[in-house]
Amino acid sequence: MRYICIHGHFYQPPRENPWLESVELEDTAYPYHDWNERITAECYAPNTASRILNPYGFIVDIINNYSKISFNFGPTLLIWLKENKPEVYKKILEADRLSAKRFSGHGSAIAQAYNHIILPLANTQDKKTQIYWGIRDFTSRFERYPEGMWLPETAVDYETLEILAKYGIKFTILAPHQAKRVKKIESKDWIEVNEKNIDTTKSYLCKLPSGRNINIFFYNGKVSHKVAFGRLLVNGETFAKELIFNLKNDKTIPQIVNIATDGETYGHYYRFGDMALSYCLYYIETNHLAEITNYAEYLMKYPPIYEVEIRENTSWSCIHGVERWKNDCGCNTGKHPQWNQSWRKPLREAMDWLRDQLISIYEEKASKYFADPWKVKNEYIEVILDRSRTEKFFKTYAIKELSLEEKREALKLLEMQRNALLMYTSCGWYFDDISGIESIQIMKYAARAMQLAEEITGISLEEKYLDILKDALSNIPKFENGAKVYKLFVKPSIVKLQKVGVHYAISSLFRDYTPKTQIFCYTIEKKMYEKFEAGKFGLAIGRVKITSNITLDEEIVDFAALHFGDHNSCVGVSSYKDDQIFQNMFLEIKNAFETGDMTETLKTINKYFSPEIYTLRHLFKDEQRKILKQALKFVIKEIKNIFRDIYEEQYNIMNFLRTLDVPLPAPMFVVAELVVNEELKDMFKKEKINIENLEKLVKDAKRWKIRLQKEGIEFHATSFLEKRAEELYNKPEDLQNMQDLIAILDLLKEISIEPNLWKIQNECFYIAKKIFKIAEKEAKSGNEKYQKWLEKFLELCKVLKIKIITS
Repeated sequence: MRYICIHGHFYQPPRENPWLESVELEDTAYPYHDWNERITAECYAPNTASRILNPYGFIVDIINNYSKISFNFGPTLLIWLKENKPEVYKKILEADRLSAKRFSGHGSAIAQAYNHIILPLANTQDKKTQIYWGIRDFTSRFERYPEGMWLPETAVDYETLEILAKYGIKFTILAPHQAKRVKKIESKDWIEVNEKNIDTTKSYLCKLPSGRNINIFFYNGKVSHKVAFGRLLVNGETFAKELIFNLKNDKTIPQIVNIATDGETYGHYYRFGDMALSYCLYYIETNHLAEITNYAEYLMKYPPIYEVEIRENTSWSCIHGVERWKNDCGCNTGKHPQWNQSWRKPLREAMDWLRDQLISIYEEKASKYFADPWKVKNEYIEVILDRSRTEKFFKTYAIKELSLEEKREALKLLEMQRNALLMYTSCGWYFDDISGIESIQIMKYAARAMQLAEEITGISLEEKYLDILKDALSNIPKFENGAKVYKLFVKPSIVKLQKVGVHYAISSLFRDYTPKTQIFCYTIEKKMYEKFEAGKFGLAIGRVKITSNITLDEEIVDFAALHFGDHNSCVGVSSYKDDQIFQNMFLEIKNAFETGDMTETLKTINKYFSPEIYTLRHLFKDEQRKILKQALKFVIKEIKNIFRDIYEEQYNIMNFLRTLDVPLPAPMFVVAELVVNEELKDMFKKEKINIENLEKLVKDAKRWKIRLQKEGIEFHATSFLEKRAEELYNKPEDLQNMQDLIAILDLLKEISIEPNLWKIQNECFYIAKKIFKIAEKEAKSGNEKYQKWLEKFLELCKVLKIKIITS
């Protein structure tokens, strides 16, 4: 009757560019493409295969942590994982199935309100949509109805609980200070409680004004705080003992010690936090200290005997209730103690004003197409989950057969509402300044909603919106206020179909597109296209049809793109021209280019396309970087070659200086440092590695005491080694591959380069499970082939610190 339940709230704010439906490059996440990718590598993936170590630090087992804890994943994060990290996504879904077998048929995954808005601050309709979308997203992925739902920031009011109960949600999880008073269900005597005296080892029934009920678990705040902000994850055994310590001595009553933290605590905030979690669970189970459970199983076994009333408009991360998301309440990250957050109020006011304007537009316009526009808004989640369902959606909900133009307007109205929800994502108010990437992101959603509203009505809402944002004063003088932040960082992001044409035109100079291709959430169809080259110069002239896969909008655009062979490009783009004008333009630009007169070529492009002339600055960020990389490739190669030549020419004298124990002169050291670092990174970008060359580089790095660019080298080394490990899993008899892996890992260890071995260890651990016993049996029977394999595989496992139990 003693139970332990650990809940992880796994969530990242939606980071997609609203016009591209894709996460663009985030430099702060280097060496990863973006923060979703980085946190997946540090947390979400490791928790699908977490290590159990013996006292000597060797892996004795690998488990899927999600199968043994309670967890929720933000729907917008799952969308990203499914698209970008499908193997991690599948393991998360599999964990729920495994947990259902473990926990009496109750899966450990619970739903989450869709895009993490602070529900007590939302209007009733948005609350309903957030909860409904969260449920539908969950059922589409986990193939069952959710029993529980995580409330963003655990922010709660009775209306939110009413909607949860109405939609069949059985329980939610709150912080201990969110309980107001409790009593036994059959009693009339209420007891006032707070975070210090609320008994978190039991479940509670919350009776709602409508007559409905919902169950509530209050997590153990003290232990949760130690996990999130203390040093409890340094040691899994200590973590386990802390949980057990919080169980009552009375073993005659059922009790549950439950904790809740951000899931990113287990690996992202604390490196190897996933291993502390897995060992904690292992220690409790193997020592029979308590039963591991999830909330739904515990609720089934022990329905509540106590009732609770909650404190409305409270949350887990703001001691002032929900003020953090609407006022300068004093809550902040602590990184800038001199700053204020007075900008939060006008940011909230701007969003609320915009929301109300969009409601009026939606109700008026959508009623032309749908009998119940708000019900249809809720059902739109089916299209968001799968855009191929658009036609079926209209057949089901439209009051008549819609023309293509009517479908476009209807989709714009629904997308306008979707972006109006996304612009309330809580992270926009959470941090210290309105110029932060989170606040900019929600303003981008607002900008997309306003753009759609203007396309529908012809009326711009932007000016009034920015008037309100002028009162959102930034703590950074150069940014002034929210209106300026919007103009600097949001306005340039706004995309129209012509800008997609700019992207296509420039990028087509560097790659060959098929007749019909996908660029982000757009389909591009070639109508006419010619590409020309003259030395380092490139020219593309064409006509394409661009179609939005989201709103079905389409436009035929003509373009001419001129690349000067470096970072300079010029693109002219315009709406469909008369065929004769297009033909004249094509011939005139082509002829100028073929004469080699780039000034005349540029002048002709300006003649036909001005003022719609664009440069590399107008490209989407990822493609901009790719083209810059391509443009700089030869320059960088030339620089590297010069340094490499100097290095090789001076190699002997550098060696001589070392024998005399004379430090390398600064210019020589700079050369050596650049060459060794670049050679190491380049080596791991190749398909195969010359071990002798790697050996020489390692010796040089040690010899000259090179300051290695560890993060970059480790990133590329990890990628290379993972590919080799995958090859080994598919072809485990490859002894040379094994030998190479051993040699590379040994050499990297000499210079303290530590690639992420997580996936490599997984592959070898699974190889052992698959064929080790067979190999061992064959080797004992005298099979020389298996004897050699066994010897080499055990050597690799030793390097990877995997403990194989031999019979």
